[in-house]
Amino acid sequence: MFLPARFYYTAVVITALLALGQWWPPLFYVGVALLALFGLLLLVDIALLWTRRGITASRHCSQRFSNGDDNPVSLQVDSSYPFAVKLEIIDEIPHIFQRRDVNFPLRLPARGSKAMEYTLRPTCRGVYSFGRIRVFTATPIGLIQRRFTCGEPTDVAVYPSYLMLNQYELLAISNNLTEMGIKRIRRVGNNTEFEQIKSYVQGDDYRHINWKASARTHHLMVNVYTDERSQPIINVIDKGRIMQQAFAGMTILDYAINAALVLSYVALRRDDKAGVITFANTFSDFVKPDRGPSQMNDILECLYRQTTDFAESDYSALVASTNRLVGQRSLLVLYTNFFDYNGMQRQLPYLRQLNKRHRLLVVFFIDEDRRDFISQQPHSIKDYYEHAIAAKIDNEQTLIINTLRQCGISSLLTTPQSLSVNVINRYLEMKSRQLL
Repeated sequence: MFLPARFYYTAVVITALLALGQWWPPLFYVGVALLALFGLLLLVDIALLWTRRGITASRHCSQRFSNGDDNPVSLQVDSSYPFAVKLEIIDEIPHIFQRRDVNFPLRLPARGSKAMEYTLRPTCRGVYSFGRIRVFTATPIGLIQRRFTCGEPTDVAVYPSYLMLNQYELLAISNNLTEMGIKRIRRVGNNTEFEQIKSYVQGDDYRHINWKASARTHHLMVNVYTDERSQPIINVIDKGRIMQQAFAGMTILDYAINAALVLSYVALRRDDKAGVITFANTFSDFVKPDRGPSQMNDILECLYRQTTDFAESDYSALVASTNRLVGQRSLLVLYTNFFDYNGMQRQLPYLRQLNKRHRLLVVFFIDEDRRDFISQQPHSIKDYYEHAIAAKIDNEQTLIINTLRQCGISSLLTTPQSLSVNVINRYLEMKSRQLL
């Protein structure tokens, strides 16, 4: 039993009348009458609320939430009372959201029902625990409330952004990927690669004659081409301290994990092999590049269980383990970040080693808040100093890109929010130019 504000307001009025009756007796008798009526209505209110199990409520949501996306949660409330009731519904959402607004005032008619929906946007992976649904019920009299405890505690796993995969899949089916910002890139040349040299037979394409081999063997030889084999695309995710910076409540690490999942999905749809490497102060996880039916689920589970204490990244361990585990030439998409030019210079020898055996694409991030700050007009000496520092950092990122280009290493500077689209566009561009 809970006492709402109406109970206290009524009690205060009756108490005031009884107190004023000490000076004017008629008010005392009015107060006594109201007190008797108040007690009678209170008994009626109790009888109406406790004569039956009048309210049931249930929660419906996915067993998996998508990180960084709005995930719908619906509540269904049913009343078996033969009269209208006033409800206050509180859903005990996971404490990590720190929300106090999942509270729904509601009026239900006699034996009525109602469905409500709200959304939750998680910003980190893991297991989130829902509690019970608390429903506070009052009759039209409204002097007391009965609390109903409904639903069962539920655990929901927050996975990397799989809802984004659904968007890409639907748009791919409708051939409308440009709505997501994906560019249409014309492929240069044909989609074949060299397989072997064989003797010429009637019907072979004379344009494929290998004149050098023909001169050595003294009869015509032709090159044989087959459809291009799938190429390994490996997402390499840095889990070190430089990835702990947050944008819109999510760390750069989680943005990178979401982008890796989307790129893997697109690569598999284009018949390439997709894999994952994660590292921090040690080499962490490796999902071998493959294109089997279970590969996407293996990648999703690997990305889901990634944890980090944001230690210093060890690129030497990355190079040693990559050389040992990855034999075929692959596209390595390295998600990392550089605070300054000197930080990149320390890792440049390892980046060059990776690029020597593979095609390396280094992805790092623009600080939008810093760009916005630079665009503002300074008004004080302090502002001028801060602008100079911010501009220096911004110029160093341009210097990083130029240095990587001089070393033959591809790079991509992007905002975290546009990461997935920009990475896919760069992958399609490199594939169209046969740079893999």
